[in-house]
Amino acid sequence: MKVQLLDLSGQYRKIRSELLAEVKKVCDSGHFILGKNVSGLEAEVAAYCGAKYGIGVASGTDALLLALMAADVKSGDKVVTTPFTFFATAGSIARLGAVPVFVDIDPATFNLDPDALDALLKKSGRGVKAVIPIHLYGQCADMARINRTAKKYGIKVIEDAAQSIGAEYNGVRAGSLGQTACLSFYPTKNLGGIGDGGMITTDNEKVAERLRMLRVHGSRVRYYHDEVGVNSRLDEIQAAALRVKLKYLDAWAAGRVKNAARYDALFAKAGAGRFVTPPFIAPGCCSVYNQYVIRAKDRDALRAHLSSVGVGSEIYYPVPLHLQKCFKYLGYKKGAFPASEKAAKEVLALPIYPELKPAEQKYVVDSIAGFYAR
Repeated sequence: MKVQLLDLSGQYRKIRSELLAEVKKVCDSGHFILGKNVSGLEAEVAAYCGAKYGIGVASGTDALLLALMAADVKSGDKVVTTPFTFFATAGSIARLGAVPVFVDIDPATFNLDPDALDALLKKSGRGVKAVIPIHLYGQCADMARINRTAKKYGIKVIEDAAQSIGAEYNGVRAGSLGQTACLSFYPTKNLGGIGDGGMITTDNEKVAERLRMLRVHGSRVRYYHDEVGVNSRLDEIQAAALRVKLKYLDAWAAGRVKNAARYDALFAKAGAGRFVTPPFIAPGCCSVYNQYVIRAKDRDALRAHLSSVGVGSEIYYPVPLHLQKCFKYLGYKKGAFPASEKAAKEVLALPIYPELKPAEQKYVVDSIAGFYAR
């Protein structure tokens, strides 16, 4: 049996005619930039997230960059985040000439540790302009504590919700838990386009207006530029495809949750607890399982074994950002963030897409149990 890490073909087959019909309408219209599908998607995604405004942009990375710009983050400012995340989070900070400042993760959830944030700001909070908590793998960070700490020190909160559309924290959805939130529509995401795309959500009308200006070279009136912005617009074709997919998002998320519960049960039955730790979902959180990530003993050998028996997997992420070559100038050394470094050596993402069959999941777990039984 072969089990891919992600197989989008099943999803596509079910919505093919509907999706292609909407893409055809865009092509026939000849209107490809900032049209009715973009404005429609912006309103629909904002409402879905519980926010007032949505601003479509070219990618999740651009969403982070623009959110930082709208927060007035400039060269020399500090922005706090974790080193255990995709590169774009810290990369967007650095692109503005700002300084990424890292704090460690909660080892149970892999999300930013609120105690570490408070300790950092208490000790050296001068120059910190914002914090970017990441809702990693589809589970929200501890936003109540993060927001309280941010308010105490007067810093802005930008959610990195690239992996968590639809996730909930104490009944509130990701995308409405900070001043702004950044979404990604990269094809592998729970709500994925047919190319790159992203969005920023916010409740602040002035921030929304500024973001709309910044995404078109800082221009409110064509050829008149109030600020130096960027060229980052969500394509009309992407928006049309995403509007089709958005209608199915809750059902797809429910499929992922069901598959996660099945994995949990299979791992418990297989008695793999000595070797594998399934995901921990914090009280009050509802994960959408963008990834199902285990901690595994002898992770790299296990992954090689899974590959040999036809099971796809991935490591999100093998090198914490503070140890990346490009961030050597920040001065962090190995051992600076032990929870992040330990996670990087142990995490392994397994197939979790909603079309995954029970027999395929059993094969995955049996393959893992077989590896440790040798």
